[in-house]
Amino acid sequence: MLIDSHAHIQGKEYAGEVEAVIARAREAGVGKIIAVGGAGDMSSNTEAVALAKTFPDIYATVGMHPHDAKDVGADELKKLKDLAAAEPKVVAVGETGLDYYYNHSPREVQRRVFGQFIHLARETGLPIVVHERDAAQDVADLLRTEGAGKLRGVIHCFTGNYEAARAYLDLGFYISFTGIITFKNADALRDVVRNVPLERMLVETDSPYLTPVPHRGKRNEPAYVRYVGETIASVKGLSLEEVARLTTENVRELFGI
Repeated sequence: MLIDSHAHIQGKEYAGEVEAVIARAREAGVGKIIAVGGAGDMSSNTEAVALAKTFPDIYATVGMHPHDAKDVGADELKKLKDLAAAEPKVVAVGETGLDYYYNHSPREVQRRVFGQFIHLARETGLPIVVHERDAAQDVADLLRTEGAGKLRGVIHCFTGNYEAARAYLDLGFYISFTGIITFKNADALRDVVRNVPLERMLVETDSPYLTPVPHRGKRNEPAYVRYVGETIASVKGLSLEEVARLTTENVRELFGI
């Protein structure tokens, strides 16, 4: 069994199709899906939680993407904290983090809000799901200083170099890979896959984005996390079954499911 550790199947891209998407995932050997909140606005969190309450194999996270950090204040943080406390199927804070590629929110605002979410994860005892793009040093520094060694989590959709991965691993974090590792021009990232221990690795789709080969160009969905697992198996010279077993154990250990 594989687990898609990061998907946004609560989004409008799946309106009216969620049951079919979940069914196709099960047929592909994907037993559980984590619906990640925080993409766009607060509704993505409530919708992720609603999915988790409706379907036994779905879990949820609550947070706000760094693109939207400028819209996060005390009221939003309280709502997310209350949501996490009230719903047992909320398994993490996030996604949150820093995105210096697009800079949709000012960098200083992103850093402040990311620090607040780190504190929220510590307060709730939940792990944290981190988005990082072109901000590896600042993310690692904030996880180290604000997390104070009391934080668990995952760097989702990792696309950096091994030096960045090593810094996260040294902090006790997991590294999660998407369909990007199946792309023809992703040799450098596959080298990172080769060097990251499987015991510290998760697989994800980040649906509806980053659809793996051979479905690139189409809408992504959790069933396709199998291609991520197959690529990791090929790179590491392992069976898909071994990759599935260990990445599933890692998800269970991190998120407590």
